[in-house]
Amino acid sequence: MSIMVENMKEKILEIKDLTIHYIIEDSVVKAVNNLSLDLNRGETLGLVGETGAGKTTTALGIMRLVPDPPGQIIGGKILLNGENLLEKSEREMRKIRGNKISMIFQDPMTSLNPVTTVGDQIAEIIRVHEKISRAEAHIKAKEMLELVGIPENRFSEYPNQFSGGMRQRVVIAIALACNPELLLADEPTTALDVTIQAQVLDLMNKLKEEFNTSMILITHDLGVVAETCDKVAIMYAGEILEYGTLDDIYNNTLHPYTKGLFGSIPDLYRETKRLNPIPGTIPDPTNLPPGCTFAPRCTHKKPECEIHRPSLKQISDTHKVKCILYDV
Repeated sequence: MSIMVENMKEKILEIKDLTIHYIIEDSVVKAVNNLSLDLNRGETLGLVGETGAGKTTTALGIMRLVPDPPGQIIGGKILLNGENLLEKSEREMRKIRGNKISMIFQDPMTSLNPVTTVGDQIAEIIRVHEKISRAEAHIKAKEMLELVGIPENRFSEYPNQFSGGMRQRVVIAIALACNPELLLADEPTTALDVTIQAQVLDLMNKLKEEFNTSMILITHDLGVVAETCDKVAIMYAGEILEYGTLDDIYNNTLHPYTKGLFGSIPDLYRETKRLNPIPGTIPDPTNLPPGCTFAPRCTHKKPECEIHRPSLKQISDTHKVKCILYDV
């Protein structure tokens, strides 16, 4: 029954075996390795992992903004509504960015042009993608400001006149100005304090529902994922190690790395004197282990883990895991 329900949903994004490398002098940084995932219309996917896991590179790959050189998309497919973005010309991609796909970048303090008013920055993206006059673009830009909770009379102010939380609201207004089908949010609350984080997340959820926008939320905060996402992909060393619904990942955690992530955060319902961090560090992407990339840090590893790289196994209709413990 669940397979039928899943098939009835309209897939907006399918990534198949995406591989992205950064070629620097004599070394190759293997940032993303044979990554596959999909997203249905209206859903939010949480892409979770430590710094250096390849989350931002994945988002830049979807946008076709991987800096070249040194970055290269080595292989794979990125299908948006069935069309492979990797086969599009740069001119075609310029029409897609900001229109069908938008991205909220990591730091609101550096995402805005300091010498252009916030209103003009919103209006600019509208005029690029919609054939309307400057005056009409200004009207729509003011409507977007109001939509994200900023009075329209601040249209002519500059970014330095706004707080961090207000700048992030402006960035969200720019991202949603042309009603994109897919929104990529790269740690949109990292630079904000806790109370502002909650406001921004509530705003993003509200606008997502209003516009029926699909979203990929990149974060390392499992609390944010629990409040926001429908699906979760656990990423490590450029690979998806576990993938499933929110319920799958939180209530039927399988991969030792995912268990380690949950074990390293405080539990309100359990008294503990010391957290259990994952030992070691993420491997050097220029020299990844030949077997399972998590094996050097795994407390459950077997000898074959260091030589055999597992494939992503289907555990249930919605749940997948990449671990030798689940090989059958």
